[in-house]
Amino acid sequence: MPAHEEYSVLAKIRIQFTLFSAFYSPLISTMSGGFLKAEGLDAEWSVSPPGVSALAALKDGSAHVVQSALSQGFAALDKGETPEAVHFAQVNEMDGFFLTGREADPAFAWKKLEGAELVTFKGGQPQAMFKYACHRAGIDFAKLKAICPGGPAEIDKAFRAGQGQYVHQQGPFPQQLQADGVGHVVAQVGKQIGPCGFSSLAATREWLKTDMAKAFMRAYRKTRVYMNQTPAAAIAVAEKPYFPDIGEKVLADCIATYQRLGCWTPHVDITREAYERTLDVFEYNGLAKRRYRYEQVCAMPPAVD
Repeated sequence: MPAHEEYSVLAKIRIQFTLFSAFYSPLISTMSGGFLKAEGLDAEWSVSPPGVSALAALKDGSAHVVQSALSQGFAALDKGETPEAVHFAQVNEMDGFFLTGREADPAFAWKKLEGAELVTFKGGQPQAMFKYACHRAGIDFAKLKAICPGGPAEIDKAFRAGQGQYVHQQGPFPQQLQADGVGHVVAQVGKQIGPCGFSSLAATREWLKTDMAKAFMRAYRKTRVYMNQTPAAAIAVAEKPYFPDIGEKVLADCIATYQRLGCWTPHVDITREAYERTLDVFEYNGLAKRRYRYEQVCAMPPAVD
C-alpha cells in the first residue's frame, strides 16, 4: 500500500515509552500540547513492561515510534545482528538523573559519595552513565555502597523508608522528595557528562518513509520549539493529566530544571558529537565491543514538507 494511502487510513499513531517521566516531556508534549492532533494524528500511548524493550513493540507492530536509547543498537551489533530499528531523533541530549541527599548541602562535592550508601539502579544505561559521571568527577564508583532495590518506584520507596544517605533518580521523583521534605537535590549527573545521546526516538526504516512519519516529525519539531519557548508552568498544566500522582508545582519545577539543563535542544537530530559521547560512556563500561559507525545505529529525521 502506498505511504499516502496508509497514512489516510491509519490516523492513530501508537507510541511506546521505555520509561515514563517528565524527562521525556518533548514526546509527552506532542500529545499534551496538541501538536499531533494538529497534524491529524490521534495518539495511543503505552509503557513497555518491566524487562521488555520498547523495541519489541516495533517488531510486533504494536507501536509506530518508541522512546528508547542508542545503547539498544550497540547491544544488537555486539551480537553480530543488524538493528531492526533506527534512532532518528533525540529526546534528551543530556543525562537527566539527579542525586538527592537527606540534608541540603550547597557545598556538595562528588567525593562525599565515596563510602556513602546510595540507592540506585543495578545496571542498564542509568548505572553506565552514573559510573562514567563518577569517573569524570574523579571518584571511584567501587567505593560507594550501592543499594539496588529495583526500578524507579522501588528506589523511591526505599529512600523514603530510610535506606541510603543519597538516592539516584530521574525527575520528577527528586522534586517530589523535596516537596515532601524527604530529601534535597545536591547534584545533576548530566553536568558531569555533558551533551550525549541519552534518549532517542526509534522506528523501523520502513515506517520512516511513510506520510505518517512526516506528519509526526512536523509535530515533533514544533514541540521542541515549544519546550524551549514556553514557561514550565504552562507546560506542566498541559501535562498534569499524564502525572496524576505528581503535584503541578513539582512537575513545573522539574520541567524548569530540565529546561535550564539544556537537554531539550531545539534541534531534533542526534548529532554525531552526542553519539560519540554515548559511545565513550558504553566503551568505558565495557558495554560496547567496538566504536560502531553512526549510520549503523542512527538516521536523520524524516524530511518535512
